[in-house]
Amino acid sequence: MPTAIAAAQAYASLARMTDAAGLAKAGSESPGGAGFGALLKEALGAASQAGQKSDMQAQAVVAGKSNMIDVVTAVAESEVAIDAVVAVRDKVIQAYEDIMKMPI
Repeated sequence: MPTAIAAAQAYASLARMTDAAGLAKAGSESPGGAGFGALLKEALGAASQAGQKSDMQAQAVVAGKSNMIDVVTAVAESEVAIDAVVAVRDKVIQAYEDIMKMPI
């Protein structure tokens, strides 16, 4: 079971990743909408918020202010968000590896 300190450190690390200057400038702005960097930053922020929500729900259950169904729902939402971020990361790494294999 993760502790509150470990969760806080993970959220701080995620916040540093999303606030990095490289992410904000990574995607070029397309005429039709936001760039890839902005979309990636939003996805990381949403995953972080889902994790924070699940932690708050767990603390509310411990305090007796919430029910277990809300906690299970929040944890499931957090898990889906993290799975989506990991899937995007895997696709980006695979694309990078494919590019590196191309002959020059």
